[in-house]
Amino acid sequence: AAPAAAAAAQAQQAQQQQGPSLQERLAAQARNLQSKKDPREQIYGTAQSQFPFHRELLRYLDAPRGGPGSPGRGNAGSSEVAEVVLYLTPFFERGEISSAEIRDRWREKVGSIPDALELTFVSDAFSAGDAINYRLEGRDEENLKIASTELRAELARYPGVFDISDSFRAGKQEVQIQILETGKTLGLNLNDVATQVRQAFYGAESQRIQRGSDDIRVMVRYPEDERQSLGNLEDLLIRTPSGAEVPFLSIADFSLGNSYSSINRQDGRRVITVRGDIDRTVVKPDEIRREVIGKFKDKWARDLDVKLVVGGEGERQLSSLSELFSTFPLAMMVIFALLAIPLKSYTQPLIIMSVIPFGAIGAIFGHFIMGADLVFFSLLGIIALSGVVVNASLVLVVSINRLRDEGMGMVEAVSTAGMMRFRPIFLTSLTTFIGLVPLMITASPATFFIVPMAISLSFGVLFATVITLFLVPSLYVILQDFHGHTDTAEERALAYQH
Repeated sequence: AAPAAAAAAQAQQAQQQQGPSLQERLAAQARNLQSKKDPREQIYGTAQSQFPFHRELLRYLDAPRGGPGSPGRGNAGSSEVAEVVLYLTPFFERGEISSAEIRDRWREKVGSIPDALELTFVSDAFSAGDAINYRLEGRDEENLKIASTELRAELARYPGVFDISDSFRAGKQEVQIQILETGKTLGLNLNDVATQVRQAFYGAESQRIQRGSDDIRVMVRYPEDERQSLGNLEDLLIRTPSGAEVPFLSIADFSLGNSYSSINRQDGRRVITVRGDIDRTVVKPDEIRREVIGKFKDKWARDLDVKLVVGGEGERQLSSLSELFSTFPLAMMVIFALLAIPLKSYTQPLIIMSVIPFGAIGAIFGHFIMGADLVFFSLLGIIALSGVVVNASLVLVVSINRLRDEGMGMVEAVSTAGMMRFRPIFLTSLTTFIGLVPLMITASPATFFIVPMAISLSFGVLFATVITLFLVPSLYVILQDFHGHTDTAEERALAYQH
């Protein structure tokens, strides 16, 4: 009995030195997961208690990636993804509290969720892309991880930046099988072993049965009590090419590990996307992009062979601006042709179009006066302004030409046309400005994206009109200095006196 007790004590001591077994570790993980609070209930309960003015609150458990109403909607759900959607009452019925304020308060009250890989709060009905989005492209996985870690740490330094995450996912835990030399000598390869393990635990399709409109698959696999744990894998028998059956552990070994849940590539290089959101009242995305690009782009390309590319909102803006700037000269050529044909002149259209830059200057000053940021929609307004500000100068030039055709002297025609057209030109521009004022001062989420366009148009038209009344007559007279005056010196002196 003494030797048996000593052997048992030695076995127990050896087991303690080796640590807990694989089965014990898995059971501990399961108990740990069960004891944690469901994060979906945490988010849902916070919304119910903090926002009494919500119209409807829905939980999307096992939600598809991208959320309801997004491009990802309709794909198969993922068990590790969940979503809570808060539908709000109309803007003025909830005390004019913006959705961004509600989003920020929701994020603050929920706090951090342990073990959550990604937690985002979105309040935009539509978006041109992530406010912060960078693609890291490279061939070396470790260098990509280093760059991703540095970039996330850098973004976390900026106030007003939140929901920082990246697309790198280590994947779920899995059993990784390695075949031994003994198995290779028996004619087995890794694919043979993996296929038999899959058939034992998941099953192999033996036939399909048509039952009404349903296609039923008949799967053959081990009984449930023989495929419940990894211990059953150790007892599994593997059939060799010769037909013999050998224990699994005699020809293969296994370990627990993680594999990539997805691998994204672009032009043959692996890609990790780092994204985030910002509070635009605290910091502007353009400022962050300039600083990040200046600090890391050349450094990572030289030291890590990692290419840093701006994505999301910044990428779309650059693409849209390049398209706008490529077609803008064509639009100017069309405007020039439309003016040159009826005026029968190549120089007078240039006088008319000379007010376009001043319209852009007025639009920029308008944003400064209104305390608004110069954004992409502001540029759209400036481009649209180019076809509007020429109206006043066109009317003025046509009036001068008509008076000259009636026999009036050049200088007198210029001054007379200015007096004749001052009231209609000024009133037309003023009424345009006043008509856009309600749109500029309305604090409505439905029209907020149009406000920068309205500011560009209103202030651009007003400023260009004032410039037109001084610039166009002056340029018209200067042009005649090059062509030669038809007025005598006495006629010019008399016109200037008037």
